[in-house]
Amino acid sequence: MKSSDIREAFLSYFEQKGHARVASSSLVPGNDPTLLFTNAGMVQFKDLFLGQEQRAYSRATSSQRCVRAGGKHNDLENVGYTARHHTFFEMLGNFSFGDYFKKDAIAFAWEFLTSEQYLNLPTDKLLVTVYADDDEAYNIWLNDMGLPAEKIIRIGDNKGAKYASDNFWAMGDTGPCGPCTEIFYDHGEEIFGGPPGSPDEDGDRFIEIWNNVFMQYNRSEDGTMHPLPKPSVDTGMGLERISAIMQGVHSNYEIDLFQSLLNAAAKIIGVKDTTESSLRVIADHIRSCSFLICDGVLPSNEGRGYVLRRIIRRAVRHGNKLGAKDNFFHKLVAPLAQEMGDAYPELVKLQAQIEKVLLTEEEQFAKTLDQGMRILEQDLAGLSDKQIPGEILFKLYDTYGFPVDLTGDIARERGLTIDEAGFEAAMENQRQMARASSNFKMTLAEGVDINGSTEFTGYQQLADDCEVVALLKDGELVDSLAEGETGAVVLASTPFYGESGGQVGDSGLLTASGVRFEVADTSKNGDNHLHQGVLVQGSIKVGDNLAATVDAEVRHATALNHSATHLLHAALRNVLGDHVQQKGSLVDAQKLRFDFSHFEAVTAEQLKAIEQQVNEQIRLNSAVETTETDMENAEKLGAMMLFGEKYGDSVRVLSMGQGYSVELCGGTHVKRTGDIGLIRLVSESGISAGVRRIEGVTGAKALALFDEAERCVAEVAAVVKGSRDNVVDKVQQLLEKQRKLEKELVSLKAKMASAAGSDLASEAQNVNGIKVIASQLDGADMKTLDNTVSQLTDKLGTAVVLLASVDGERINLACGVSKDLLKQYRAGDLMKHFAPLVGGKGGGKPEKAKGAGSDVAALATALPAVVAWVEAGA
Repeated sequence: MKSSDIREAFLSYFEQKGHARVASSSLVPGNDPTLLFTNAGMVQFKDLFLGQEQRAYSRATSSQRCVRAGGKHNDLENVGYTARHHTFFEMLGNFSFGDYFKKDAIAFAWEFLTSEQYLNLPTDKLLVTVYADDDEAYNIWLNDMGLPAEKIIRIGDNKGAKYASDNFWAMGDTGPCGPCTEIFYDHGEEIFGGPPGSPDEDGDRFIEIWNNVFMQYNRSEDGTMHPLPKPSVDTGMGLERISAIMQGVHSNYEIDLFQSLLNAAAKIIGVKDTTESSLRVIADHIRSCSFLICDGVLPSNEGRGYVLRRIIRRAVRHGNKLGAKDNFFHKLVAPLAQEMGDAYPELVKLQAQIEKVLLTEEEQFAKTLDQGMRILEQDLAGLSDKQIPGEILFKLYDTYGFPVDLTGDIARERGLTIDEAGFEAAMENQRQMARASSNFKMTLAEGVDINGSTEFTGYQQLADDCEVVALLKDGELVDSLAEGETGAVVLASTPFYGESGGQVGDSGLLTASGVRFEVADTSKNGDNHLHQGVLVQGSIKVGDNLAATVDAEVRHATALNHSATHLLHAALRNVLGDHVQQKGSLVDAQKLRFDFSHFEAVTAEQLKAIEQQVNEQIRLNSAVETTETDMENAEKLGAMMLFGEKYGDSVRVLSMGQGYSVELCGGTHVKRTGDIGLIRLVSESGISAGVRRIEGVTGAKALALFDEAERCVAEVAAVVKGSRDNVVDKVQQLLEKQRKLEKELVSLKAKMASAAGSDLASEAQNVNGIKVIASQLDGADMKTLDNTVSQLTDKLGTAVVLLASVDGERINLACGVSKDLLKQYRAGDLMKHFAPLVGGKGGGKPEKAKGAGSDVAALATALPAVVAWVEAGA
């Protein structure tokens, strides 16, 4: 049974049982900033389990793509060396949100695994575990499902505390938790290992294939277990593991999903043995890398991007171990898309972009791999013990881009260990230095918490009467602020926008009779807005009422730029491709800045097309529409969402250009696209691997830019005695005339130098039968010096010639030795001897050499040293 057939059978089975089929979510969690990657099927349903979100269904099923390669869940170092560890895997799951519970969940799992209609696994090959105190689950297996008692294993608290068990699941130290029951498959007594709970349970004989988690408690901070009003079910079954069983193989790498990738990798690299551990690493890593790039992650030196870079570089290094001569990793995207493209069409759609990202990273790593390996070999040769010190790990990471686990791989191959604690200490020292050089805005002191939330009224109005609910000074809560003091004011409601989503915070005034607080910036702390500034008149106490007035001109100019970034984002995707995703933005009253994923410079023609498309949308002057809705409906509307951004139950969908741009956004915007006036893109640049930045201006700023350009054209036209219509032709004529004169000047200098060179022949000194010239040739450039040296050595026969010319503060040097003297004298040696005498250096071949110096004053006294060098016999 093919893996794709198993996936479809699972999803279809649970659809028949009333479950909504839900698509796999992104590998970048959208609702949990504490997670590096989506590592289980329940991640996208976390808020449902917590009761913080409601959906149209109470049962769901999914095949969730997962990555475990960083943070708490990190299988990276085991990948390729064990039968079942992967960086990327698919988790088949069924979920109940307060609907069915233990009895149905167990019955569903058993029917799908054992019935003839589905997987038809032999029941004598299966056994189960339950939490020791979970008599309910035990009795369901024993009495309802008919399993013999010896097939049901109770697992108690085996991790050092109450409820700390392999069969008790918790979302964290507090919150939803509960017992679980797991189903194991017995691969047979010929495989080493014991049943779960035994001393040999870590062997490969008994393999967990299904886990039913029963969330029935809410654990409070004091450890008390409170029964949940709506117990829920979270299950998971690894597609790769069940595929191995269904295909009669022991290792996940032997299933169809991997065999095609292993064969493709072997062919590309040129190896025959597809059981090589390094080949397995490569086959695993191409899956995680490709899907991460699909979900908007790009290689970088921090966060998720760094994990991706680590995985790519680990794969490349294993390819090099197998003898790969050229960049190979990106070539595996095509066979992966062929294998998994039906289930995940985004692989096919973004294949070219994934290949480009991987190739760029391969090429970048290739530049440092050889040098880094040489340095590592040198350091390993000098080791006095079996551990690679942390400072070496850090040097390889910081200077040569070697991820620490890559160095760990090399260490393991050579029977060494690594000093991870020392590496982390060096990393932390670097972080502290970075923090020390950074500037931070006002932050709350440790332990300070502001209760409540600020109601934002700024969508409808720019002025409001508001109550002061808290005051801050030096990060601490205070009861009042006095005249002249700097601090922050927290209001019950406010028209001031707090900085978020790339839009800067509002500025303006908070006033009352005899009171004037100038707001320089507005930021957010939790659900509260902090109005930061200085009290220039009067005093403010908690409970006072103030008139809050936003600087309307600044807000309006900021809104123009913010709305323009939405149109710009859509235009970028239209012109460059759907792979473009927002990677950051900054909009204020002066300009807009937009960072986006793209792996090459945007051409001038593309920039012009993007700018024209945005201006076309501006001229259409369509209404800007906002809709408050839930996430499910927002997805149906086609709203763009930022990976890693956390959105609440209610979201704000912003639509511009009658569907041209549809995004989730909480910022402030224009009422119609025509309000923007026009946009002018002023720069495009790269800011990191795979991330580009565009800056632009709108409205009056854009008009001012056009005015400035017109003024410059007029001034240039006046200088070249032309007009606006012919200024380009006039400038080209002048440049052509200048180039012609420069060529004539060079030719004239060469002739003069050549003539002077001919005169030098008569000044040659005879040193032991060798004609020696050491002279300064004014007006000669390096090319002329070199040609003159050749002419003189040819003319003089047995000769040593060194010529110098002064160009400002630089001395050009050239020398030559006739062929009959090469056994005793070499031009390169002469240059290495002479150049330091005039504050420079140089070198070259035995017959001819070049150099340069900077000590013009020393030249005259240094030239006789050439004769002395010849007399000394070199």
